[in-house]
Parts: sequence; structure tokens; C-alpha cells
Amino acid sequence: MLISAGGKLVFACVLISCEPGKFKDVTEEVKKLQGVKKAFGVHGRWDAVAEVDAADLKALGELALKINGLPGVKANETLVGF
Repeated sequence: MLISAGGKLVFACVLISCEPGKFKDVTEEVKKLQGVKKAFGVHGRWDAVAEVDAADLKALGELALKINGLPGVKANETLVGF
């Protein structure tokens, strides 16, 4: 688990839009990334959701960019918890 200097993690949900038929592959790849606690497919406007922890907002942004760069990902949106 990642711990920031202040001892508190940034928690977020990353909503992921996938190319048709790719949500299973994308979800499995997302699960392999450091900081991802859980990833699963969903019905609705988004195809998958990842629950993530990061040391700070910069690290969270980097993780979101990694997710967005995976094959089969069309777009993502990050919802930061507080």
C-alpha cells in the first residue's frame, strides 16, 4: 500500500470507457497496476470502474494516465474521494 508523507492516501474511483467487447481485457490489465484496489465491469455509460489509492494527486494523475493509455480504453474520468 502507498503511504504519502502525511500518512493519508488519496482515494478515487476511475470510470473507464472501453472499445466494444474489450471491457474484460481492460479490467484484467487495470487490476495489475500498482495502486488499484479493485476493478470491475459495470452497466451504464461507463464500462468499468477501478477503485484506486495514490500517495498524492500527482501520483493519482499518473495512474489515471496509465489507465487511459491501456489498449482498449477510449476514455476515463477520475472521481476523487474526500
